Amino acid sequence: MTSRRMLRACTHPTIAVMLVLMGLIPTVGSAAAVPPRSPVAGPVPVSYLDLNRYLGTWNQLAAVPQYFNLVCARDTQATYARDPQGNIAVHNSCITWANTVNEIDGTAVVNDRQTGAQLHVSFPSVPTQEGVEGPTNYIVTALGPDYSWAIVTDPTRVTGFVLARAARLDADGWQQVRAEIAAAGQNACLYLTSPTTGGETRILPLCLL
Repeated sequence: MTSRRMLRACTHPTIAVMLVLMGLIPTVGSAAAVPPRSPVAGPVPVSYLDLNRYLGTWNQLAAVPQYFNLVCARDTQATYARDPQGNIAVHNSCITWANTVNEIDGTAVVNDRQTGAQLHVSFPSVPTQEGVEGPTNYIVTALGPDYSWAIVTDPTRVTGFVLARAARLDADGWQQVRAEIAAAGQNACLYLTSPTTGGETRILPLCLL
């Protein structure tokens, strides 16, 4: 499939995910599309995460496709707030392909008291994620100095999310995000952009943006 045809295909989520899983998208383009060599150790969290500054609403601007986010067509958001138990209440929402609202509530517990950047996130209705406490599955590996954007993954690097306070990033912001994704041992080509109102409307590999 040519680069032009592949970009057209990426406007459909199912085809885009298939291309990623088949390993076709990472082969497009120049050396920038070559997957980095993953380090032996797991992703390194930021040195310190100020949870009070991290609370609030984030827009998902890109993500590694997972079964639980294929239903989302646009405007995927995560909202974090303190709960009565001292943990973090998680509210995820998006607009589906049927133009309806899809939402789910969960809980995040800080597992790393030194940095505050490694957490266990659970959702009662999601298999294997029912327990409030558990192993780390949410690591903040990069943060904008003003907490305007963040990159999140897990110890195995299977998941990945680019979050931002605004609905879009400028070219310099995306360049920094791609550099941080590589520094975390991941491949930016495996991230697909998430359409947002007022931001990017296409679904395409982040390495081609």
